[in-house]
Amino acid sequence: MVVPADCALHEAIQVSPLILSDDVRRQKIENHTAKMRLSVATVRKIQDVFISEVNKGIHQQPSSLQMENTYIPELLDRTEEGLYLALDLGGTNFRVVLLELAHGAPIRQEVKKYHIGSELRIGSAIPLFDFLAKCVSDFVIARGLQDVELPLGFTFSFPMIQHSLDVAVLVTWTKTFNCPDAVNKDVVKLLREALDRRADTKVKVVAVLNDTTGTLVQGSTLDPNVAIGLILGTGSNACYLERADRVEHWETERHGEKEVIIDIEWGAFGDNGVLDFIKTDFDRENDANSLIVNSFTFEKYISGKYLGEVVRVILARLTKEGLLFVGETTLHSLLTPGTLTTDLVSKIEQDSVDGGNSNTKEVIKKFGIIPDEDDIRVVQYVCEVASNRAALLVSICLAGLLDRIDKEQVAIAVDGSLYKHHPRLENWMKRYISLLTSGRQFKLILAEDGSGKGAALVAAIAQRLQERLQ
Repeated sequence: MVVPADCALHEAIQVSPLILSDDVRRQKIENHTAKMRLSVATVRKIQDVFISEVNKGIHQQPSSLQMENTYIPELLDRTEEGLYLALDLGGTNFRVVLLELAHGAPIRQEVKKYHIGSELRIGSAIPLFDFLAKCVSDFVIARGLQDVELPLGFTFSFPMIQHSLDVAVLVTWTKTFNCPDAVNKDVVKLLREALDRRADTKVKVVAVLNDTTGTLVQGSTLDPNVAIGLILGTGSNACYLERADRVEHWETERHGEKEVIIDIEWGAFGDNGVLDFIKTDFDRENDANSLIVNSFTFEKYISGKYLGEVVRVILARLTKEGLLFVGETTLHSLLTPGTLTTDLVSKIEQDSVDGGNSNTKEVIKKFGIIPDEDDIRVVQYVCEVASNRAALLVSICLAGLLDRIDKEQVAIAVDGSLYKHHPRLENWMKRYISLLTSGRQFKLILAEDGSGKGAALVAAIAQRLQERLQ
């Protein structure tokens, strides 16, 4: 029996037809990319697998989803007042943010950026955290706030295991950082000790979080119905408000919490093989070209760091098969991993929205290739196929979360360069999520700077929780 909802979904997820002057060539290209176009049955299977992994993770069974307890049991209640700090550490540049709240709403924000030299990113962690503390102190003292008690939310965008709202153990450094003596240590304790060594301010580190959690909290200032946070940029992750009685990993004393934010860490969804049924040869090559092979499986399907490379791999394969850029001799740059970035995919996709081809021509010419009309259509088609799959995969998981949350209305707070700059992603997601849920009312809202403003807001929540328990 065919379910009407599945018929609507089948129609919705179809990509634009590829129209070429050579029908045989068109058929071969469609055959090559067939596995990138997900069927309704495959979509439903992914849905089931995601929910299964969520359930396993929340019950502390083996799962590719970490389902980390953030220990943030509520959002802003509009009583928050005063000054709060955020320290946003995620790369070679970091920020200190000062946020002033009135009735739980931001009324003033000051930000300063700092650069971490390579000598501090490698070696002992003590100089690194001393430098972070010095920058925080300089920022505070420059504003004459050294005698003011300032709660600080610490955005730490590296893999960590949280044991409470203000205890997080570093699992491993990533990117350009490698301070081995900090691994398996509480990063909040390291920062507090560095601030104590200075003893020149009254800054108190009250919470640690990642940018996804901050995005959800920041989104709650824009819409009170926010219950999901999503990062869709260079990387991807999501978090959501879970019923507290479902959460088994809870190391601190409970105080009758009704909900808690769960950090899914969905970039690793499928690292245990549960998504292998959608993996194509293009994905395997994309993975092989990545820095850490056999990891961040889901992120490699959907995020800005990898979407351009997926497209490049497909185009290179079609070129080698004699189906694209026939007769071109200067193809070496297209055959080089990393040369086609996701911002270029977004630029090409804008042509599909506008009905033109000027952006596509411009991008192709960057590779020293003069395309004909069929080449342009193929490149646009491949960009749509890869982008559409990414939108569909994200939507499948968001729909699963909406059904799990089971609220009348839910707003999804989103941030990230891919979401902001890809011209079709948002509309696809709205359409797919509505078809994949059973009539849930939802909306997507842009909530920028969860790692900065959101972290300061989490500090305000943490301060309020502490005062309640005193």
